[in-house]
Amino acid sequence: MNATDSQWMARALRLAERGLYTTSPNPRVGCVLVKKGKVVGEGWHERAGEPHAEVHALRAAGKAAQGATAYVTLEPCSHHGRTPPCADALIASGVARVVAAIQDPNPQVAGEGVAKLRAAGIEAECGLMETATRDLNVGFFSRMTRGTPWVRSKIAASLDGRTALANGTSKWITGDAARRDVQHWRARSCAVLTGVGTVLADDPQLNVRGIITERQPLRVVVDSQLRTPRGARIVSAGTLIYTAVFDEEKRAVLQARGAEVVTMSGSDRQVDLPRVLDDLGRRGINEVLVEAGRTLNGRLMQAGLVDELVLYLAPKLLGDAALGMADMGELTRLQQGVVLNWQDVRQVGGDLRLVAKITKEK
Repeated sequence: MNATDSQWMARALRLAERGLYTTSPNPRVGCVLVKKGKVVGEGWHERAGEPHAEVHALRAAGKAAQGATAYVTLEPCSHHGRTPPCADALIASGVARVVAAIQDPNPQVAGEGVAKLRAAGIEAECGLMETATRDLNVGFFSRMTRGTPWVRSKIAASLDGRTALANGTSKWITGDAARRDVQHWRARSCAVLTGVGTVLADDPQLNVRGIITERQPLRVVVDSQLRTPRGARIVSAGTLIYTAVFDEEKRAVLQARGAEVVTMSGSDRQVDLPRVLDDLGRRGINEVLVEAGRTLNGRLMQAGLVDELVLYLAPKLLGDAALGMADMGELTRLQQGVVLNWQDVRQVGGDLRLVAKITKEK
């Protein structure tokens, strides 16, 4: 593989990004067909259940696909799912070469697609721009390899790390531009997760606003004692409430509004958060955006369940009496702290947006 291959794969990645808000629970995939230095067909996976990127590109190319090189951002599938195998479609088209960015983590594929292409006499390579492809599909890779979604916590805070005043006032620490930017993170997420404390304090909707999107994320509430009010704006179809109690009367009231209530109690009589993520993974949830207060953020951090932070820092100081980002209890050693690996820092309006992955091994 060479610089020219990288050029075409970069184009395939840009195509894949067009499915950022729509492909869940499938991965975001792009494909470019090149022959004699020219694009003869291209496409991307648009929605689950519809043709994959390779099929769109092959349809656009028609007979010109014969002898072409296919650049695809994920190993072509080799199994029958909602659609036929893309490896078979590529073989039937007569392409001469296939370059895939990364092996499909789905155990049903995992190298079988490349093997099928090679068995048919097609030159097939894998491993070009792997990091960029993995980052674009971080939730899909997480669910396929760990069984749980990628958990991204969004926190808006002052420069001294305070998320609310001591009296609970938090609207608005950051500016309009930062709040608009959050909508993009919601739109790409399969689920938005919050705690009952936030529901009681702010009565949020946690839906996508101001962005054209074909779907809304699942709204998830962690509510150990089932205190979510019947009239809360978040309670509707498309809402999942995890609780630690069996209260059939409250359950019936919430379910009458369209919410699903699941009892998932841990040994501490609180919602078992690791089991919650396991359950969300089984439901096909790739990415979870946490928009919660310091209590739930602290529980998630202490349990090692957060993968990434999106921090919006406002140019203001709120002082020691204001509330912090995450209630993690008292730490007695520096090694007990959460270690971050910066990914991106930029200004959004008058605020700073910092994106950091959490280092799991200290």
